[in-house]
Amino acid sequence: MIQAIIKKGRVFGEHVSAPIVSKGNVLIKVVNSCISAGTEMAGVESSGTPLIKRSLKQPQKVKKVIDWVKTEGIETAYRKVTGELSKGSPTGYSISGIVIGVGKDVNEFKIGDRVAAGGGGLANHAEYVNVPINLVVKIPHDLDFLSASSVALGSIAMHGIRRSNLKFGEYGVVLGTGILGLLSVKLLVNSGIRVAAIDINEKRLEIAQKYGAEITLNPTKMDVVKMITNWANGYGADAVIFTAASKDDQLLSQSFQMCRRKGKVVLVGTSGMNIDRKDIYPKEIDFLISTSYGPGRYDKNYELEGVDYPYAYVRWTENRNMREYLRILSNRNIDLDYLVSKVFPIDKVSEAFEHLKSTTGDKPLMVFLDYGKPDTKRYAEYSMHNRKIIVNKKPVNKKVINIGLIGAGNFATGMHLPNIQKLKDKFNLHAVASNNGNRAKEVVKQYNASYATTNYNDILNDENIDLVLICTRHGSHAKLVLDALKTGKNVFVEKPLAINQEELKQIKDFYSEDIEIKPILMVGFNRRFSRYAEEIKKHVKNRINPLFIHYRMNAGFIPLDHWVHKNGGRIIGEGCHIIDLMTYFTENKIKTISFDEMTPSNEKFTSSDNKSIILKYDDGSIATIEYFAVGSKQYSKEYMEIHFDEKTIIMDNYKSLKGFGIKIKEINTKKSQKGQLEEIERLYNTLTGRNPEWPIPLWDMIQTTEATIRIITN
Repeated sequence: MIQAIIKKGRVFGEHVSAPIVSKGNVLIKVVNSCISAGTEMAGVESSGTPLIKRSLKQPQKVKKVIDWVKTEGIETAYRKVTGELSKGSPTGYSISGIVIGVGKDVNEFKIGDRVAAGGGGLANHAEYVNVPINLVVKIPHDLDFLSASSVALGSIAMHGIRRSNLKFGEYGVVLGTGILGLLSVKLLVNSGIRVAAIDINEKRLEIAQKYGAEITLNPTKMDVVKMITNWANGYGADAVIFTAASKDDQLLSQSFQMCRRKGKVVLVGTSGMNIDRKDIYPKEIDFLISTSYGPGRYDKNYELEGVDYPYAYVRWTENRNMREYLRILSNRNIDLDYLVSKVFPIDKVSEAFEHLKSTTGDKPLMVFLDYGKPDTKRYAEYSMHNRKIIVNKKPVNKKVINIGLIGAGNFATGMHLPNIQKLKDKFNLHAVASNNGNRAKEVVKQYNASYATTNYNDILNDENIDLVLICTRHGSHAKLVLDALKTGKNVFVEKPLAINQEELKQIKDFYSEDIEIKPILMVGFNRRFSRYAEEIKKHVKNRINPLFIHYRMNAGFIPLDHWVHKNGGRIIGEGCHIIDLMTYFTENKIKTISFDEMTPSNEKFTSSDNKSIILKYDDGSIATIEYFAVGSKQYSKEYMEIHFDEKTIIMDNYKSLKGFGIKIKEINTKKSQKGQLEEIERLYNTLTGRNPEWPIPLWDMIQTTEATIRIITN
């Protein structure tokens, strides 16, 4: 399919793999999409800004890169930054089309429904989009696709008006008559509000007048503050809706000045934010922010998980705003003909954005993309269309292990793939599967793989692939592992192996079946393969007495709406590393598990990632593990003490190793070395028969997984 991708100050129509419908989502064959001249063009311009200048405007991202340098080294940090920039980014957030696929647990939609959808990163300019149900609404039967594709822009304007709380007969000012401003003018007039429109563009002011504005003002020709004050009975406006896009502080200052006492200013657009106290204090002006489409925006539970807000308590969510806007359009209460500048076919998407960049004449308002209406008899065919994109054709070299990657997220692209590249005499990235077609294609291009796909079955059914590398989110691991094993593929899955006992049982059952040759399974418990762990192992394996181990993981706070807290949480997703390492040192089965957890006094922290765990092993060894999120990120993340036979070994954050009462090879490295490269090398030796033993015994991987499941479920 063709998708609009922003790269280095331009927009390109890239051929990428089409998405597959997922749980709680609908797959839409797009008919039209609406380009947001303000928001999207700002993103295009930003992508063309030199990296140094961009960094100065985003100091929080600079700090993130500095943290990467500190923890992972300059090389890794550079790879992450340049890798993300080279991929480009999708754009668009307002589309219309026809449902051609319905995900699990979706009851509101069926194949063939005419729908509109919003959402940055979801409802993109692309031939096919996979969108969660709370961001999708049905199109009224008498409304055309082109008009409906403005749904996100209309709901943004609508929410700004709701924030103003203007009532019938009151005075409302719309400052800035771009798309949002003009839609706001018409919606306000329809609601019985007396409207003034302000802009420096005379043609747009003419449209505002056609939409019913009582007065239109050009600030380059008159004192708009005085004009608005006089127009509003000498008191000033009840509310100003700021829909302009400007860095000028003066515009916001004027907005405050033209309000009546106890009036309000609602920021929908962008403005300079240096506020003069005397503009707001004497009249006690309210300054409100309007967040995009309305309640639910930026709430992952609402937008991605489909958790709706109760109708009685949140009357106008973003979904209900979108529905209402389409109803108004279908009743012909807004005539979009005044706003439509041009319609481009999707294969001319670059021209469409260049048209918006034009500096000659009046700036275009609404520019649309057209994708063509699908044949209603071919929905099933469309739903399987264009999943796989061949990028490079090259012969298969069986002297190296061919890898099929499923999941091209940050860890895969920032850690595993660079390590695989270092071992190119041993491994070759053959194919990449990802829900994000553009990301998959860019990774394929970067690492010279053969093809990109959004259907992981292409990987499983490819006879050229020897090893499936699974780096998706935790909840999908067990199913992908089992699907791959059943096709005879060797599997390397990032932790965890499974998130509940039923999933784990299915994997155990697979290996208990009477099959002569079974594929190799490895879980990414990398700590045991680090040079630090291997040096320690040399000394503890010949001990006389059991081990007494203390391990601290200062995991750091992550907001509770982050995906790592789902599907088992952080103990099963990261704490498993420590449990595996303890078993590696003791070489014994766990006899007992006991644990307790912190009880937070507020809702910022959770007990699930603040636990103290004690493991007792069959040989009498004891391992105490402290996993917590309440510590300082400025303090080192991981620390371990091992005591035995009047000897002590201290490992600090995989950067230093010291022994007390024991002659040990002391190691010091500038960055943490946690064994990610070494684990892949060890797996290669097993896959090629150089080492008949699995990198991690099956019983060991199962024991670690069972232990973490028990800790999170008891």
